[in-house]
Amino acid sequence: MHSAEHQGTGRSAGQYARDTVLRLRLRTLVSLGVLAVATALSGRLFGLTDRRFLGSEVVLLVGMFVTLRYVLPLVERWDRGAKGEEEVGGLLDELAREHAESGWRVVHDASFGRGNVDHILIGSAGVFAVETKSQPGQVRVGRMHGSMLRQADAEARAVEAIVEVRVEPLIVFSRAWVDRPLARRKGVRVLPARMLTGFLRKQQPVLSAEQITTARRRLAEALQAQGARDRRHLLH
Repeated sequence: MHSAEHQGTGRSAGQYARDTVLRLRLRTLVSLGVLAVATALSGRLFGLTDRRFLGSEVVLLVGMFVTLRYVLPLVERWDRGAKGEEEVGGLLDELAREHAESGWRVVHDASFGRGNVDHILIGSAGVFAVETKSQPGQVRVGRMHGSMLRQADAEARAVEAIVEVRVEPLIVFSRAWVDRPLARRKGVRVLPARMLTGFLRKQQPVLSAEQITTARRRLAEALQAQGARDRRHLLH
């Protein structure tokens, strides 16, 4: 079976977002646990009517309010984002398995030191940088926020500088309804996840086998170099 290559990343689709969800949940549980224990201890040490105990209760209540008001919605957004990346990553992995003759290879959650690219797809039809968006509702391509388009284009240009062939930026919505699917806005193509593999299958070959191999090698080397830099940073 031909599955997606991680080419030096060793990462799965949505891994960064999923790791962030786990970190936020753990920190929240630990923080609330510490506050609860501190409140209980102050009650035993000073008595239930002591100002110090009452103050610790107020701190605990504030912590619970902040968690419900701000932290949990943030965790839910990261969790939704991770699910969207996992869904789109699964579609791309399936494409790579079923259409190996097109030379498709997929790299997920690729980091080059400044943010990460959700998915990079390389094959005979070219190189694509895929930015996944998971918000629900309706998306009007003509009204998309410029920062979203600039992000997708910047990611494609970063990959392009590495592989040295043209990279097409895609924004893929995993849940939203897109009013003009496959339309371009400021050089970025926008589409829903349900149309992603169909769109890619219809693309005509533009890269030779040699170009595909070279692009994959350059990408792998860049990701391995970034991985080494990240490890050195952690050691220091």
